[in-house]
Amino acid sequence: MSRSSAPWVGLSLMLGDAFHDAVRPLFDGDEVDVVEWTFDMGWGRPLPAWLEATLDEFSSRGRLLGHGVSYSVLDASLTDRQPRWLHHLQVELQRRRYHHLSEHFGLMGGGNFHLSSPLPIPLSDTAVEVGNSRLRDLARVARLPVGLENLALAFSLSDVQQQGEFLERLLAPVDGFLLLDLHNLYCQAMNFNVSLEELVDSYPLDRVRELHLSGGSWSQPLSHARPVRRDTHDDRVPEELFQILPTVLRRCPRVEAVILERMDGTIDSANLSDAANFRADYRRLRAITREAG
Repeated sequence: MSRSSAPWVGLSLMLGDAFHDAVRPLFDGDEVDVVEWTFDMGWGRPLPAWLEATLDEFSSRGRLLGHGVSYSVLDASLTDRQPRWLHHLQVELQRRRYHHLSEHFGLMGGGNFHLSSPLPIPLSDTAVEVGNSRLRDLARVARLPVGLENLALAFSLSDVQQQGEFLERLLAPVDGFLLLDLHNLYCQAMNFNVSLEELVDSYPLDRVRELHLSGGSWSQPLSHARPVRRDTHDDRVPEELFQILPTVLRRCPRVEAVILERMDGTIDSANLSDAANFRADYRRLRAITREAG
């Protein structure tokens, strides 16, 4: 299967002024094809006027992608968390038109997702059954293509090796799509000393509809332990990801959008080169995607 046109290239939107200042030249130059909005990040708070206007504009053009963090697809607890989240989603979808919706693989246990991250769950029939139920509910409310993003965090090598199979079993019943985050795979490759190329090949690439790229950081939780690569979205995209991107695009002919991520509060407004480097990464990403498309 060949791609009929180059994928859209765009940005994951953030709330902060420093992020806005960094990306404004890209919007002014008409270099942004599509935007992604983590909608549950905005629930219950006022949004900056520029962000509201950007969301409305890309919604009207059919170029707005929805992304969630706190639905918690693999949460088996009997609470009102998911029904409440789905109610907020219904309200969101009445306000703006999204091209598709994605969520994270895993369990979101913390109340404040800004300070936590989804946790991996071992592959089991029970976990798949829970995830299937959650995704059916999401698809029923969304009435749009729905997908899941692969996770960076893993507790064991088996988590890493089985996540592609796990995602396929979750997505198949709703014909869902895979949001393949290449930096998440990079974290696993670094932390478990496995081949990035082999990790890519372990996923259902025919389901990939969206790609994410970002940077991250290294942490050393224990002085005697090896450093851990984390998906912190606070630095430049690793060179290895730019190098593998053309291959990934060829292997994933259904990709519609490629998104660059940077976490709010991580662009230093006093350091002009920080914002310039972010824009340079974006333009390089866009050039590679267009050439491969």
